[in-house]
Amino acid sequence: MLTLNSVGMVFARGTPDENTALKNINLTVHTGDFITVIGSNGAGKSTLYNVIAGTFVPTSGSITLCLDGKNERVITHDKEYTRARYIGRIFQNPLLGTAGKMSLEDNMMICLRKGYKGLKISLNAKMREYFKSRLRELGMGLENRLNDNVEQFSGGQRQALTLLMAVMSEPALLLLDEHTAALDPANAELVMELTRKFAQTYKLTVMMITHNMHHALSFGSRLLMMDSGNIILDVEGEEKAKLSVSDIIERFRRIKNEDLASDEMLLQ
Repeated sequence: MLTLNSVGMVFARGTPDENTALKNINLTVHTGDFITVIGSNGAGKSTLYNVIAGTFVPTSGSITLCLDGKNERVITHDKEYTRARYIGRIFQNPLLGTAGKMSLEDNMMICLRKGYKGLKISLNAKMREYFKSRLRELGMGLENRLNDNVEQFSGGQRQALTLLMAVMSEPALLLLDEHTAALDPANAELVMELTRKFAQTYKLTVMMITHNMHHALSFGSRLLMMDSGNIILDVEGEEKAKLSVSDIIERFRRIKNEDLASDEMLLQ
């Protein structure tokens, strides 16, 4: 569905502050993939998301998208607002995904209009019942608070609502950028279980950055590990299912040692 071909991202090129954040990334995201993405700070995870979402234009390579299984098009230079029609993104901060000064029903109305391709829709009794039916999926009682401003909700409620609205907009790809990291453990687990439920129920294509190794292994069908702007591990299916946290740590150490040995050979 989405393909990155030799994508590189260099910041401040040609200056003393030059920084290569992505190095020749080749990645294909298939429809229905649930990919967990791990790596230390500075590994390139957020930069990868930014070039996929259109926040950054890569300095090399190309990005192609195929929504219908037949017609592929290059989106490398498409603006972020253009890609937002088919790529959803949820950030770590639960306040970023909703408009706090607006009511719950108004937030959901904006979300629905974003993904609606037909005639103009209006907020009426039928639409409110639809919103209530979707909000019941969260199990938080928010279906009874349609007129409350979202700023009155807890961080966990706002992030769960952000997730629901992202699902309602029917994205071709949903990018989750450590979307539970700012929540307390109870709310984090609740949002993670909603993530699993929505991904399975609505057959979403998901990429999820996480620093929680247990989540990286127990969620999704595929695992990417990044380091120094490279994808150094890409496993899926049965191979991923057999991995343990200690296996991941050992593979990371082995790959890093191989890279160091290769660098030493180049210097000889």
